[in-house]
Amino acid sequence: MRTSRLLAWFFVVGLSSATILTSAFYLYLRPGLPAVDQLLDIKLQTPLRVYSADDRLIAEFGEKRRAPVTIEQIPTIQLHAFLAAEDARFYEHFGVDIKGLMRAAIELISTGEIQSGGSTITMQVAKNYFLSRDRTFIRKFNEILLALQIERELDKKRILELYLNKIYLGNRAYGIQAAAQVYYDKPVAELSLPQMAMLAGLPKAPSAYNPLANPQRALVRRNWILSRMRDLGYITPNGYELASEAPITASYHAPSNEVDADHIAEMARKEMVERFGDAAYTEGYTVTLTVNSEKQQAATEALRAGLEAYDRRHGFRGPIGQVSGDALEPDNLPGLMAGYPEIADLIPAVVTGVRDDAMVADVYARALGKAVIPFETMTWARRYKTEDLTGPEPEKPSEVLAVGDIVYVEPIEPETPEAEMAQTPVSDSETVTRPKLALAQEPKAQGALISLEADTGAVEALVGGYSFGRTKYNRAVQAQRQPGSNFKPFLYLSALERGRTPATIYNDAPIVFDDSELETAWRPQNSSGQFYGPTRLRKALYQSRNLVSVRLLRDLGIEPTVEYLKQLKIPTDDMQKDLSLSLGSGLLTPMEVARGFAVIANGGYDVTPFFIQRISDVSGEAIYKAPKVILCETECDQKEAEAETEESGADVRIARRLADERAVYILHSMLRDVIERGTGRRALALDRKDVSGKTGTTNEQRDTWFSGFNHKIATTVWVGFDQPAPLGRGEYGASTALPIWIDYMEVALKGEPPAFMPRPNGIVNVRIDPETGKRARPGQEGAIFEIFREEEAPPPLDPEENSADTNENGGSNDFSRQIF
Repeated sequence: MRTSRLLAWFFVVGLSSATILTSAFYLYLRPGLPAVDQLLDIKLQTPLRVYSADDRLIAEFGEKRRAPVTIEQIPTIQLHAFLAAEDARFYEHFGVDIKGLMRAAIELISTGEIQSGGSTITMQVAKNYFLSRDRTFIRKFNEILLALQIERELDKKRILELYLNKIYLGNRAYGIQAAAQVYYDKPVAELSLPQMAMLAGLPKAPSAYNPLANPQRALVRRNWILSRMRDLGYITPNGYELASEAPITASYHAPSNEVDADHIAEMARKEMVERFGDAAYTEGYTVTLTVNSEKQQAATEALRAGLEAYDRRHGFRGPIGQVSGDALEPDNLPGLMAGYPEIADLIPAVVTGVRDDAMVADVYARALGKAVIPFETMTWARRYKTEDLTGPEPEKPSEVLAVGDIVYVEPIEPETPEAEMAQTPVSDSETVTRPKLALAQEPKAQGALISLEADTGAVEALVGGYSFGRTKYNRAVQAQRQPGSNFKPFLYLSALERGRTPATIYNDAPIVFDDSELETAWRPQNSSGQFYGPTRLRKALYQSRNLVSVRLLRDLGIEPTVEYLKQLKIPTDDMQKDLSLSLGSGLLTPMEVARGFAVIANGGYDVTPFFIQRISDVSGEAIYKAPKVILCETECDQKEAEAETEESGADVRIARRLADERAVYILHSMLRDVIERGTGRRALALDRKDVSGKTGTTNEQRDTWFSGFNHKIATTVWVGFDQPAPLGRGEYGASTALPIWIDYMEVALKGEPPAFMPRPNGIVNVRIDPETGKRARPGQEGAIFEIFREEEAPPPLDPEENSADTNENGGSNDFSRQIF
């Protein structure tokens, strides 16, 4: 009896002490605990995502891959898998599992630390959202208190949803939806039962039970969870048997970008960081660009194909590496290419055999394994000597490749499905089927393509180089290069606004300028090295006559022309203020050139290029929309003021007229002749009458260009070396940049109706003598029609004027100045 009383006394004292101690801890810790309401305001760290205008994923930025989902989007069986693994009594307890806590307390007393944790899902929510991950008694007590609060204020579904969106599941995947994408490349709703159980096994130890890092341990953990689901009645015994026998199907899946647009995605990333700082990577922003996915992909592929075509014209520079024949053991082959990155579509491969009798080279290619390179894909591989000199065309594979060579290859597009694999004889009695690949090499030359919507300046496609992975340098907006003859349309537009006409005659003849800053005199020449005498401006433009441009600039004046360029908002800070300006000696980026051509394309209105159409927050609410562009002809100041005073004023941009409408219309006509009969004739392959453009090539073929447009879209292409160097004899804008432009515009204009600039009032058509530019006599043979601004049309001929007098005395003092 006495012993019983003593035990009862000890029990009461112990209980009282525990109550006092617990109350003391509660009173001490309670003021520092966060309010549960904060859970509802917490923004999960969700990455920045960039989409095309037609909602195709371009890029994702951020350390944590997360895609929040609602509890309704998660299959019930997936919920059961997590409950079986983490907290089978979740719907029964009040946030704390007493049995689990007792087990954790015993571990703490016996070992000095908590090993199993004893945490419920609610306690894990408290820890993940509010607390550190330190395994201490104080943190555990805070966790318990918070869990009790959470259970009082939130329902079970909301708690489970918070948990499944927050947990770390390995490989940068936070939350169940991101994990489903990382390990299985599909949404959580499409996972199989074994895959669901595999994910449910990850929260306990994302590294130890990871199916990629530790597949055997992950398999054991998965099957244990499946057995728990069976025991808890979540799945049937038969379902358990089938699921536990399923193989591991997990593999790593990076974000599946649907459009190849790395350069403009990087531009978007930088813009977002400038706006929001590091929060851009975590707040779940979505950026919708102006680019169209089909046009963007076409631009990327066109630029790559054009650079590869140029590179092949100048020969094969040999293998990118070489290994000895002794290293070509089957087990060694994958490792031999470890130091050679994939570049765009180019894949490294090691040559394991060269068979001239079969006219193939055997290779082992990364990710593809054993394959063959047919000789017909090597015929381009003349040995490179200089940009102007190559060796003879090879006649057999051994003249191109040797065993141990490491080279780049690319898959061959098969004409038919049956042609995709090559039947390759290994011996007289054995034949195997292997993939066919083409010999390739990384181009040394680089390029850029920019395509703008002419009226608004929206970027429809942008490519800043052959491979963003190889170099982040964005040539589209960063490379300042000489535009060469691509600059001439701006000079000619200045001339058309200042009284010159397409029929104005200038002499295409030698000219020499002494320059005190140069050791020798400047003798500009045409690219052909020939001179053609008196030439109409229309013909001089479509044949790109340099001497005419020099005389035209001298006639117009350098300073007035520079002022006109400023009026067009073309940067002039890096332009030569001398007559070489007429040949495009100044420096402009491809984007600046493209913007100038967009001004011409839209009829002369200001253009401000932009590439972000919309920015949305994590809830999908638009926090930025690109301004609506309004082309303004008159009273622009008033319209701009009205827009600023309206509620939607921030969403409007007034685009003022920069160039005379009639002069621009005439220039359109002149630049169409560049394609119909001039240096851009290759573009006739588009079979469109509404396209205009201009080639450009600088001295020694260091920079080559083509800029072309119709009334709706303007596109510029540049090709050259990053460190300026000659591209080689015979390489001009028409042979390097124009084919890229054509390949892109074929896609960009597909299905689009012709888009001509409307003919403005005050334009007249007059028959002229093509030799003099004067009005033609009635019935004169060889006369042609030309268009003029009404006040600048050639005057009617004096009835007594005859052809001899006209030819001999047709020029005025102005004409003499143009000639000489």
